[in-house]
Amino acid sequence: MAKTNYSFTNEFILIGLTYHPNLKTFLLIAFFVIYLITMVGNLGLVTLIVMERHLHTPMYIFLGNLALMDSCCASDVTPKMLENSLSGDRIISLYECMAQFYVFCFADTAACFLLAAMAYDRYVAICSPLQYHSLMSKKLCIQMITGAYIAGHLHSMVHIGLLFRLSFCGSHHINHFFCDILPLFRLSCVDPFINELSLLILSGSIQSFTIIVVLISYLSILFTIFKMKSKEGRGKALSTCASHFLSVSIFYGSLLFIYVQPSSGKHRDKDIIVAIFYTVIIPFLNPFIYSLRNKEVINVMKRIINFKKS
Repeated sequence: MAKTNYSFTNEFILIGLTYHPNLKTFLLIAFFVIYLITMVGNLGLVTLIVMERHLHTPMYIFLGNLALMDSCCASDVTPKMLENSLSGDRIISLYECMAQFYVFCFADTAACFLLAAMAYDRYVAICSPLQYHSLMSKKLCIQMITGAYIAGHLHSMVHIGLLFRLSFCGSHHINHFFCDILPLFRLSCVDPFINELSLLILSGSIQSFTIIVVLISYLSILFTIFKMKSKEGRGKALSTCASHFLSVSIFYGSLLFIYVQPSSGKHRDKDIIVAIFYTVIIPFLNPFIYSLRNKEVINVMKRIINFKKS
């Protein structure tokens, strides 16, 4: 049997979003503006929570760490995408690719656990308000956040380690705007079955566990809200949780669409649109979702603005 000659590569070319020059310019400007607002919004929220002692509660500590992960995700993906739109060559080395995927996987995995922790925090606050301070101590809060970061690191390192067993040959064009793991599998001349299995088991377990925590927490919250006699109490409780649930739904929905469907390159346009949601749009929207519907954050911002004016 004749041996097949492969041309192995350690460099890739990111295809990006579009080849059309007019649309490219529009997308470049749009994503640059979105990136600036994302960074100002998320880092501003982190700064506000750190500086304001009144916000040093589990709910806002989780929120500050989620904003930090959103900043990491946006900074990992968007600057490279903008650079590729401006420059002629869209080359990225294998090690740059691995580093980009590590940060993305770390941020998104940590975000999954932080969203679950936030859901549990709201469950305790609404369903067991008298026991809140004993059930949601700052020690437990710090342990949850540390656990989310450790899980993010370990999850990323497992996939990075398994990626190094693959050899990339033939086409070195990544059919995406960043180094996501599924497009890399399609370029491998080694069977990525073990990688795909580990992705299914690890990512599936993480998403299943955190989604179950979120769903159980919110179902319990809904039952508690319906039992409330006060309409004002119902409205306040629903308002507190509505923004969180909206963000969670978009985040998990987009992740499940990408990583649960069978690996295929046929639906590139749909995959890229959904990927834009969880890498660009959600980090952009979260500061608005959590701050504009939160009276405490708005009051702190008003106090700071009034203090500067005086």
